[in-house]
Order: sequence, then structure tokens, then C-alpha cells
Amino acid sequence: MSNAHLMDYNATGIPNGKLGMWVFLSSEIMLFGAFISSYIVLRMGSPLFGVPPEEILGRGLATTNTFVLITSSVTMVLALAAIQNDNRTAFKGYLIATNLLGLTFLLIKIFEYQHKIHEGLTITSSLFGSFYFTMTGLHALHLIGGLIFNLYILVMGWKGTYSSQSYQRVEYAGLYWHFVDLVWVILFPVFYLV
Repeated sequence: MSNAHLMDYNATGIPNGKLGMWVFLSSEIMLFGAFISSYIVLRMGSPLFGVPPEEILGRGLATTNTFVLITSSVTMVLALAAIQNDNRTAFKGYLIATNLLGLTFLLIKIFEYQHKIHEGLTITSSLFGSFYFTMTGLHALHLIGGLIFNLYILVMGWKGTYSSQSYQRVEYAGLYWHFVDLVWVILFPVFYLV
């Protein structure tokens, strides 16, 4: 192992980039955990919470969006496996599919937001509306960040930067993407099923 390669690792034996991503994701877990905990406490304890009827919630669209995001996690795993096997064509295809699925999620969410606002559910209409738009909006911002990260990875892949020996950034992008998907898998039942 060269000295340059050794410098990519810290005392734990974990690559610096991976450790940095895990530390960042830990802080994000605390952020979303605080919001979700506050939501649950207020929903259980406040008579003024004001949960909207099912026809305003749009459970069908949210279920579709959940399927879209879970599928994008699968394509992200396949993109990583492809680059680990030096299959650049498959890598690019799976990463493009991941981004297209992420964009699909955002488009459905925009449509869903418009429907809810049209029906009178806004960030100021109730405690539910405040939490819903804040938490799903924060999730959407994280998803946009993941799309930008994936786009960067895709451009670097087009330039031939990654190989079966140097795919770490693809792995880090995957960790982030799976985190964003996991947050949605938690938000979905919190807002649409409980």
C-alpha cells in the first residue's frame, strides 16, 4: 500500500471519506429524530393538532412515491456493484436511473403539495400542516442534495474517474442516498398511516 493510500485512512482503519459521511449522517439522524419526536409528542398530546381527512392526505400518491424511492435505492446498489465490477456502462445506466427516480419522486411531491395547498392544508393552517411541510420539505432538500451528489458522481464516471479500485465516492453517495430513502420510509407511515 502506498503512503498516499494510507493517508486516506484514519486510526480506526475506516477511510476518512466514509467516516466523514457517517458522522454527517449521524447529525442528520439527530435533526430528523428531533422533528419526528416532536411531531409524535404533539400529535398524541395536543387536541388542536388537526389531522386532515384521508382524501387530502393522498395516501395513494405517497405510496407510489415510496415505491419510487425504494426502487431508486436498488438502482443505487446496482450502480455501486457495476463500478466495483468495472462495468462502466451499467454503472452510468443505473446511476441515471437513480437520478430519474429521484426526480420522479420530487415531481410527485410537487403535485402532492399543490393538491394539499389547494385543499387548504398549508404550513400555517395547523400543527399537522406545519410539521408536514417542514419535514417533507427538509427531506426534499436532502433529496435534491443527493441528486446533485449523484450528478457529480455521474460526470466523474463519464470522465473515467472510477474503477474497481477507486469507487469510494460512489459508495459514499450510496450511503447518503440510502439515508434519504430511509428517512422517507419513516416519514411515510408517520404522516400517512398513523
